[in-house]
Amino acid sequence: MAKKSPNETSPVARFEQSLEELEQLVGKMEAGDMSLEQSLSAYERGVGLYRECQLALEQAELRVRLLSDPARPETAEPFDAPPANGG
Repeated sequence: MAKKSPNETSPVARFEQSLEELEQLVGKMEAGDMSLEQSLSAYERGVGLYRECQLALEQAELRVRLLSDPARPETAEPFDAPPANGG
């Protein structure tokens, strides 16, 4: 099994980090102590974090669907067999 580099994190960890950063940004913006430029920058960063979180949730939902839905025999197609004589 390949080892992960120290900089590589799991999708779950990246989601949690993005969500935590998003919550911190929202808190700072709600406090009202930021300049307009800082608020705009924070908003842009927040939109990016939101999209990252949304993508991670969609991928997790897809994984759950793939794991929980049994294969439907009526829609399954067999693989094409390779030629017997190799050509």
